[in-house]
Amino acid sequence: MWCYRGGSISAEPRINDRIRVPEVRLVGPSGEQVGIVPLAKALELAQEYDLDLVEVAATARPPVCKLMDYGKFKYESAMKAREARKNQAHTVIKEMKLRPKIDPHDYDTKKGHVVRFLKQGDKVKITIMFRGREQSRPELGFRLLQRLASDVEDLGFIESNPKQDGRNMIMVLGPHKKKTEAMAEAREAQAARKAERQGYATEGSADEATEAPAEAEAEAPSETTSEA
Repeated sequence: MWCYRGGSISAEPRINDRIRVPEVRLVGPSGEQVGIVPLAKALELAQEYDLDLVEVAATARPPVCKLMDYGKFKYESAMKAREARKNQAHTVIKEMKLRPKIDPHDYDTKKGHVVRFLKQGDKVKITIMFRGREQSRPELGFRLLQRLASDVEDLGFIESNPKQDGRNMIMVLGPHKKKTEAMAEAREAQAARKAERQGYATEGSADEATEAPAEAEAEAPSETTSEA
């Protein structure tokens, strides 16, 4: 009876001398099908091309191997995985806390943060904090949450209706735009701003080049003719 006694199972494919089969189905460097060849012949071809023999389908019969630069392959795979993680959209839940009797200026400031979060494609958890006698007036918090939801309805929607949670009242707003869309728009806006700055710099250089000859002409001494 087989028993696994621990240790990690490598996810790396077998390459070169680590391949232990009598023959393989060989794929050339450009993806061409070479056919079924003895392992020794495949290793010989790998040496001739100065490449590695990499087992790409171990469960096939016979296993499929490809001639490639394995170091370059690993590097490119790592770069692709890194780029995929970079572009992966993670929905974040931001939190904004308010008091039921919030000052109008503070309300505008808090609302501005909520607008920014929703534009970024993030959810926003709005928490109304009650203190003392305010706990007997939950309608104040409810009306404030409804007002905020109405003020940002073009950017988000009520994903979780207001509900009492101890001394607090909580509501969750969800963005209309997906995180990926918000990220794409942000990148486009950044590229547009960069292009605009470069355009201004180019125009400035052209203006300076045009003005320079005129200034040089103005500064040059004029020739005078004297009669004897």
